[in-house]
Amino acid sequence: MESHSSIESDKIDFINDLCQKTLSTSTNFRILARTDKQLFKCDVCGKVFPQNCHLKRHFRTHTNDNPFSCHICCKSFSQKYHLHRHYQTHNSEKPYSCDVCGKDFSQKRYLTNHFRTHTNEKPYSCVLCNKQFSQKGQLNEHYRTHTNERPYACDVCGKQFSEKRYVTKHFRTHTGEKPYSCLTCDKRFSHKSDLNKHFLTHTNEKPFSCNLCGKSFSQKRYFRDHYQSHTNEKPYSCDLCNKQFSQKTDLNKHYRAHTKEKPYSCDICDKSFSRKSNLNVHYRTHTNENPYSCNVCHKEFPRRSILNVHYRTHTDEKTFSCDVCNKVFSHPSHLNIHYRTHTNEKPYSCDVCSKKFSQRGSLTQHYRIHTNEKPFSCDVCHKKFSDKSNLNHHYRIHTKEKPYSCDICNKKFSQKQHLNEHYQSHTNEKSYSCDVCHKEFSYKSSLNHHYRTHTNEKPHSCDVCQKVFSQKQHLNEHYRTHTKEKPFSCDVCHKEFSLKSNLTMHYRIHTNENPYSCDVCHKKFSRRSILNVHYRTHTNEKPYSCSECGKEYETSCGLKKHQKSHFGTDKAHKCDLCGKMFSEKSGLKKHLMIHTGEKPFHCDLCGKMFAERSGLKQHCMIHTGEKPFQCEICEKWFNKKSTLVVHKKIHENAKEYKCNLCEKTFSEKSKLKQHNFIHTGEKPFQCETCGKRCNKKSSLVAHTKIHVTGLSSPVQVQKCSECGIEFKSSSGLWKHKKTHMKSESS
Repeated sequence: MESHSSIESDKIDFINDLCQKTLSTSTNFRILARTDKQLFKCDVCGKVFPQNCHLKRHFRTHTNDNPFSCHICCKSFSQKYHLHRHYQTHNSEKPYSCDVCGKDFSQKRYLTNHFRTHTNEKPYSCVLCNKQFSQKGQLNEHYRTHTNERPYACDVCGKQFSEKRYVTKHFRTHTGEKPYSCLTCDKRFSHKSDLNKHFLTHTNEKPFSCNLCGKSFSQKRYFRDHYQSHTNEKPYSCDLCNKQFSQKTDLNKHYRAHTKEKPYSCDICDKSFSRKSNLNVHYRTHTNENPYSCNVCHKEFPRRSILNVHYRTHTDEKTFSCDVCNKVFSHPSHLNIHYRTHTNEKPYSCDVCSKKFSQRGSLTQHYRIHTNEKPFSCDVCHKKFSDKSNLNHHYRIHTKEKPYSCDICNKKFSQKQHLNEHYQSHTNEKSYSCDVCHKEFSYKSSLNHHYRTHTNEKPHSCDVCQKVFSQKQHLNEHYRTHTKEKPFSCDVCHKEFSLKSNLTMHYRIHTNENPYSCDVCHKKFSRRSILNVHYRTHTNEKPYSCSECGKEYETSCGLKKHQKSHFGTDKAHKCDLCGKMFSEKSGLKKHLMIHTGEKPFHCDLCGKMFAERSGLKQHCMIHTGEKPFQCEICEKWFNKKSTLVVHKKIHENAKEYKCNLCEKTFSEKSKLKQHNFIHTGEKPFQCETCGKRCNKKSSLVAHTKIHVTGLSSPVQVQKCSECGIEFKSSSGLWKHKKTHMKSESS
């Protein structure tokens, strides 16, 4: 005869085959054993019950039928005893008191459950993973993580949940309901847990205290994590990489890094996460909830960890020190990231291009280059960004906000990076040195950009024209040539620019600001690049050399123009009006002003208009008397460099321009051009009044004075400073002066 235990075991196996559920107590077995002849099965989910009343009660989870209603607040329940328990919340009677902390409860079972927080008693154990719980309800909820059972469904979108409270929370995403209000600041929350976390920002309450070091914490999980720092115990090890953890939950979370499992999904945008905490934080991007507030500046944050890091900006607390360079940090994660600059460790690798990164966030941002994902959108202009920090920086263009201030000169900046770069102008500290040329830099990013000039690395590629760039900023700037986007606008004249640097330089036209000064002649300039070019007039430096003939130039622009003489006249830009061809677009643009008569640059003193800024600049020297170019031989001063070059040929007696028809030589190309009109009979300059044509512009100017009414002196007499002879034209005086120069040289 079989023993009683073997029969009981067979019965349990039989019932397990029917309902696929493990029995944890003999009581449950006895109920099922009595009814093994007739079991009641749910038609919706297939779950089996020993009694019909149990099946009916269970079925209400599918139908959301709540027949028992509270006559005070009209809240409804699926079971009668749930209604009775609910009534206790209205009568405010709490006859059961905790002997340890004095907290009162309306029902004895609430007191029993609460008391286990003091005794740490967990009488309910999961038969599958042995995890223990203090309440039976927690065990039942946990059990569904194994069975993946989700009996509660949302009436709006049909999404299913393992617990009814999750349906309630989820439903608020449809209704926008925030039933929990802070009594201190009236801020509202959709979840009670978020309200509790927020409330601690007002009370600064930290109820969880470490009995080893006395440090207090606002949440139990923070205390638990901290406690492991004393014991250094890590009993849980990963089977794949052997990494050890102090808590099993941390091991489970880590394991998902190998399996790529993301079991937590957002019910609004379907984005998945490996951790529930990350889902909760992400969810706040939809609700715009920031439950953590700084009690100093009242700035709000979605995570307490971000608040803690932010708070150290007020306290200047930096407790984590690098044992290599002694640099201190306010957060351990910042120290870990910094430490990789010494070890050159890059543990995060892109599975598309295999590029490695020292930070997970950098990998995430990089990956969006491949996916072209831009999840962050500006509310004002709807521009999209791949990184939230870039969106924040962009948004300050609209708000004009400059939250970062220099504590030395009080200059304000919209980005912290710009403040740090500016700060170097006060300290002149350059701690990063190039291994190749030993040039020093204030920032590692600047060093990295510079280093690519040696390696010729250009990792950033334009997806429109495939042009490559060494810096992402240059790619972004280039990309605007395709989109024609000009996001930077002048608030004075509303002119728009594609680059902020161009806007900054343009703005100096309105302010007349010239911040860059030459330390030799003290001349001031609006751009540093112009100062650098100007400085070469003192040093006679010509750093740009032609690879074909070796000729040197002060500017790269001059070299490029010269190089076209070697490779033929590639003139791709054609004037639609006269058919003239130009090698550069800027040349065509200047030429078009001849047809349109456009002269956008005017003199503030006399009102004269000019087609080019350089023409206005040279004209202004007439009013100021400025002549910055001096002849080294006779010390004569000139207001144009080209005039100085022509003048020097008088001393050299150089006449390098020869007429092909009569072999007459000239020192200037313009003189040869004018001379050629004698042979061709061409007279390109025409009077608009009478139609008379002249072969020289100066002759036309002299002629037009005949038509001017009220002219007291038609021709201004010019006298030679050497001998006193008078001339009617400046050209006549100039030819006469050459006779004096020749006699002096002989």
